[in-house]
This record gives sequence, C-alpha cells and structure tokens, in this order.
Amino acid sequence: MEIYWLGHGCFRLRGKEATVLTDPCTPATGYKIGKIPADIVTISRDNPINNNRDAVQGDPRFIHRPGEYEVAGVMVTAINTDESAREDGYSKNVAYVADIDDIRVCHLGDIQTVPAGDELEELTSDILLVPVGGGSVLDAEKAAQIVTLLEPKIVIPMLYKTDAATAKDLQPIDRFIKEMGSEAKAAEGRLSITRGGLPHDTTLVLLNYRG
Repeated sequence: MEIYWLGHGCFRLRGKEATVLTDPCTPATGYKIGKIPADIVTISRDNPINNNRDAVQGDPRFIHRPGEYEVAGVMVTAINTDESAREDGYSKNVAYVADIDDIRVCHLGDIQTVPAGDELEELTSDILLVPVGGGSVLDAEKAAQIVTLLEPKIVIPMLYKTDAATAKDLQPIDRFIKEMGSEAKAAEGRLSITRGGLPHDTTLVLLNYRG
C-alpha cells in the first residue's frame, strides 16, 4: 500500500485493489489537490472544506455516516466521535478505519477530544492518521495521548501549520515531535508499506503534502 498526504486532512491510500481518498479539501485550505481518482471517499465532517467532491474522479462510493461498508474489497468502519455538533453548525466528526492490503489504517478526521472506552477499541489500527495542530482539532499534547492509548505501528500527523495552510490557529509540527519524544526526520513524499514491513515499535513518519 502507498500513502500520500495531499494536505489538510486529505490522504490518498492506494492499495492493490482500490484507492481510498480521505477528506478531499478545497483550495480555501491552502492546498490544491487537483483531480484525484478514487474508489472510496471518506468524509469526516460534511462541510465544504472536507467535502470537495469536484476534486474526485471516477464513480467512487462516498461515505460520511457511521456504519460498516465493503467496497472494492476494502472494509471500512465509520465511527462517530465528539458527541456534540461543532460551533460552526456542521456535522459531528466521523473517524474511519479501513483494511487495505492486510493493513488497518485509521483516519481520525477532525477529532477534538481524546476518545475512551469502546471507542478506543474501535479505532485501534496499524497506521494512525492523526490531527496535531490544535485550534478546532487535537493539539500536540492530546494527539500524543491518543497515540499512547492506541499504540499504532506508524503515526502520520496531519492538520498542522505548513507554508501552505491558511488556518491561522494551527501549531507547527515541532510541538508534536517533542510530545512524541522523537527526533525530527526529513519528510517523505510517500509511505510505501506492506504488512511484513510494519515496525515493531511506534514510529513517527512525516509526509510532504502534494499539491
């Protein structure tokens, strides 16, 4: 499987049989993702910023509500988080767990609070895509707390301050790296991974956004 970060909360997860696109974002976020072919598109919050359907090519299955879905050989579980609706009036957050090429990937979406109990068990995964920039999503401290609770093999941060991001309240990635007790590493253009290649201990991977 290959994982690309396109910016904001948007990732392309390309497996052998299908491609999953998460939270296709609008240029208003500062990221120009272009036109992306996909078989499955997950939407964490049904607002204009995370739901840029015009950026998606093909005839994908759009998923934006809790439940279990199987599309093109990929099993997707959608889980409601954050019990109350957002101040901006848009929908509650939905996190997604997708099984692709025998690897379980969790995209936490725009999650604001640290989940507990049964919710944590549902979000357990091999690879965790986690917001870390604060503001309307988890800050670095809370994001690191979730990592400790979920114990994924690979952590990929999203929704933090970059040269492209237009959101003014986002923190830089350095804060999350410090909370994780990791050293800053050069960002990669993509992550190419197989089940056998997963590390034994939790590993932080930084990806360059691709416009």
